[in-house]
Amino acid sequence: MKTTTMTLFASVLMALALPVQAAGDPKAGHLKTSMCAGCHGIPGWRTAYPAVYSVPKLGGQHADYIVAALKAYKSGERNHPSMVGIAGSLSEQDMEDLAAYYASSYSGPAN
Repeated sequence: MKTTTMTLFASVLMALALPVQAAGDPKAGHLKTSMCAGCHGIPGWRTAYPAVYSVPKLGGQHADYIVAALKAYKSGERNHPSMVGIAGSLSEQDMEDLAAYYASSYSGPAN
């Protein structure tokens, strides 16, 4: 009985230690990046609307963060005219796919 309990306990711990995969498909996400690349795909890009700021690099960002940010733009919790419009056109699956792609495409430190 003791061995069975310990084996079960060890199995549960090992399952919890597995890396969590993004719910999205990185290959599908790659096909959806055209709307992102115009700003996020240009190293060192700065935008002047609505204020001058550096556009963050998406490659290497955590997938959950990207999905949360896109949902916040879609809901209006975050406010940037371009991002509100883009996020508003995305389904949850689109968001998950894009996040999976960018999380798996590290291209240097995220800005």
